[in-house]
Amino acid sequence: MGKIILVTGPARSGKSEWAESLAMQSGKPVVYVATATDNPDDQEWHQRILEHQQRRPQDWVTLSVPVELSATLADAKPSTCLLVDSLGTWVANLLEEDEYSWENIVAELLETVDLVAADMLFVAEEVGWGVIPAYPLGRAFRDRLGSLVRQLGVLSNTVYLVTGGHVLNLSRLGYPLPNRGDSGTFSIDSN
Repeated sequence: MGKIILVTGPARSGKSEWAESLAMQSGKPVVYVATATDNPDDQEWHQRILEHQQRRPQDWVTLSVPVELSATLADAKPSTCLLVDSLGTWVANLLEEDEYSWENIVAELLETVDLVAADMLFVAEEVGWGVIPAYPLGRAFRDRLGSLVRQLGVLSNTVYLVTGGHVLNLSRLGYPLPNRGDSGTFSIDSN
């Protein structure tokens, strides 16, 4: 099984740049899995995509994967490092799926992540720190992304939070939550 790293944080925090630097440090060929699709009619979005493209080294392979993330990860060569940027965009691309379909998509993704031999870096936005959206689609997005980040964090070898111009290694500083529904107790070692 490959190494799984989750990089999360707010908008414009430097998450992608941190994930890119980790991918470069891997020493492996990098496959950049872009979940966004370009829309030339939206100049601001187009500019964001261009900024990401211009930062990437020329030798990185880029795959456009707005929906079929599990299949793309499953096809990865063990000798590569995959950088998935971003889970928030991927969730948005699938937002019209009903709850049952969404749960199956997430289950398939998490199973795949657990089996892939390649190293994987995931970039995810933190969207649940603000006001609860006043409309159902906004709440569904926030809840789905938050739940996915939590579940992926459990599988990850390392979880980073990028905010305020700093990178925090949450795996070193924090404690994992017990699994949902786990009736067992856990203690925090104060040392």
